[in-house]
Amino acid sequence: MTKNNDMAKNSSTLKKVGVASFIMMVSVFSSRIIGLVREMTIAFAGGAGGEVDAYQIAFIIPEILNHVVASGFLSVTFIPIFAYYLANDNEEEGWRVFSIIFNTFSIILIMFIAVAFYYSPELVSFFAPGFKDPELFKSAVRMTRIIMPAQFFFFAGGMFMAVQFAKEKFFIPALAPLLYNLGIIVGGLFLSSRYGMFLSGYRFGMEGFAWGVVAGAFVGNFALQYIGARKVGMKIYPLFNLTHPEFLKYVLLTIPLMAGLSMTFSTEIFLKYFGSFLSDGSIAALNYALRIMFILVGIFGQAVGVASYPFMARLASMNKIDELNHILNTTIKYLLLVIPISVLFMVLRYEIVFILFQRGRFDPAATRLTAQVLPFIMAGTFAFAAQTVVVRGYYAMQNTWFPALFGTIAVFASLPLFFVFMKWLGTPGVGLGLSISAFMNSGFLFVLWNKKSNNRNAGTVYTFFIKMVILSIGIWLVLWKLVSMLQSIFNNSTIFGALAISSVTGLVFAVLLVVSGLIFKIKEISILMEKLIGKLNLRLKSTT
Repeated sequence: MTKNNDMAKNSSTLKKVGVASFIMMVSVFSSRIIGLVREMTIAFAGGAGGEVDAYQIAFIIPEILNHVVASGFLSVTFIPIFAYYLANDNEEEGWRVFSIIFNTFSIILIMFIAVAFYYSPELVSFFAPGFKDPELFKSAVRMTRIIMPAQFFFFAGGMFMAVQFAKEKFFIPALAPLLYNLGIIVGGLFLSSRYGMFLSGYRFGMEGFAWGVVAGAFVGNFALQYIGARKVGMKIYPLFNLTHPEFLKYVLLTIPLMAGLSMTFSTEIFLKYFGSFLSDGSIAALNYALRIMFILVGIFGQAVGVASYPFMARLASMNKIDELNHILNTTIKYLLLVIPISVLFMVLRYEIVFILFQRGRFDPAATRLTAQVLPFIMAGTFAFAAQTVVVRGYYAMQNTWFPALFGTIAVFASLPLFFVFMKWLGTPGVGLGLSISAFMNSGFLFVLWNKKSNNRNAGTVYTFFIKMVILSIGIWLVLWKLVSMLQSIFNNSTIFGALAISSVTGLVFAVLLVVSGLIFKIKEISILMEKLIGKLNLRLKSTT
């Protein structure tokens, strides 16, 4: 009877994770699409040249500030603490702890922003040493200072979202990235040098996008999330108590995340650091390719990771490690389906870049450079997606020290790879370095997690990984031959030709994936297809 109850609870939890994952998946998918439109707008206005490189470099210091105050980790460190108070019917004390953390870290962040604002030229020179053009350097410094205040909105909004996640409310937080990206697009369109409005006889150029960052962060990440947090009962008191046990616990959990180098954070920094030594447009090309890859990472990894984490944290607090491992293993198996999809993007690299970006100042040379980089970055898609889920297993156990320490070691261990591959392959070499680093980080973290948590069913994940790699190699061979044939029929330098090649290849890919799932009895593919068909039938019935 107890076993049946446990199975029922397991099923119920997975259903809740599924609903939450669906909400976050829709959000992330929408946000990635809008993010792609954002990159298309940037490409149209700036192409893949030095101006866009300066714009990308302008994010280095703000991203470091964001990392130092652990804005990106607020949910994973605060949710377990707040969830404890909710579970023990002591919500009022939870809000007091929330207020102490919010007030203290707000002051710290504002002080950091002021110092970084003053020393922006020196900091930009340090983190992008190869960026020598005087005018572009000045532009990078100006945009750095414009973007910097947005980090406060990200921090505050992250706290507001954390309390909503803790109460299992996902809808309003799901809107944050949508409005943020929309702000950048609107700012760029209305203030950019190409289609900008005149303000006192001055056009903003790429700085229009920087102003859009601030506006989008304020509306989507701060103002809207404040409203959402108030709806779930948020209270902010004027409290400062640096000796409160829960504040000290939060600091101890957060310090390793502040000091450690996560793979995603390091990726953004390394891309710009090493790209600064390459030719103009290299940083832009690497960034465009990375954004394409992050569409899949967001849909498959980030959405599932964010949605499953509150449930994983709850299971961990109840010491139900087997159930936690069940969720983790099941999630990673579904993430493995991203490997063959990555292969599809590799094969259609030129057509995808052409369709998405080649217009305005983004010329054929920029298309070739970005398409050349794309396969090397796509190779790391699964590793980036898996890392967002695996690391949350540690966070759910309130173990932030080990993944931060290990991640930092992995990042520094990968530095020689970047130097070697950059010298050997140029711009694509930086992309290959990113992918290999991601696999080193997520792979070893999962292996060590399995030993630590006694994950008895981890072997099924390894087996499925090998199966998906072999399957993907077979699909790649078929699609590579198919695309070569189609390119002799259609001109992929025209929108019609690129769309025709992509459509036919995508259709053949879908058939190959479904048939492979049936022949090799890959239940994850079959279940995914059943859900998609079920949703399609439901929509058809609703329209008749």
